[in-house]
Amino acid sequence: MSDHYDAFEISPVPAPGPDAVPPEPFRGIYGMPAFATIPTSDMAASVDFWTRGLGFFELFGVPGRLVHLRRWAFQDVLLVSAASVPEQTPAISLSFACVLSQVDGLVEACRALRPNSVDGPRDTPWNTRDVAVITPENARIVFTAAKPFDPASQEARDLEAIGITPAGAGRGDNGERA
Repeated sequence: MSDHYDAFEISPVPAPGPDAVPPEPFRGIYGMPAFATIPTSDMAASVDFWTRGLGFFELFGVPGRLVHLRRWAFQDVLLVSAASVPEQTPAISLSFACVLSQVDGLVEACRALRPNSVDGPRDTPWNTRDVAVITPENARIVFTAAKPFDPASQEARDLEAIGITPAGAGRGDNGERA
């Protein structure tokens, strides 16, 4: 018996599909279960890239100290003032969900602002289309969009091999866990 069960109702990420519509930017205030803190030596340039290129908005700011950015619910980033940023992009990345219809626009917007900032898009073995972006702070940000699930695909076979099967495929009622 698997300990995994569907809990998509707690996520703002829509079901994958060609017609998936991204949720509206979330402007509510909540206790953040996780967030990234990214140092920047040029707050204005960073905010401009994150808002115009990556689709975040400024939730609030403390002048000269920090800007709280957000996209969807639970996609929070704090840009904080720093004397310098790393010269090299670290190996670690931070990923944000998006929908397939957003990928091309994100790539175009980022390339218009910073021509060499984008790697991809590329399809992954786990059924997503990913775009990696290097921000002005040298952060590696990945936008990942789930592709429609094709049960006959190699990706479906790969996922099934590690115990991930689509809803209703030989699973019991998970109501007792929800």
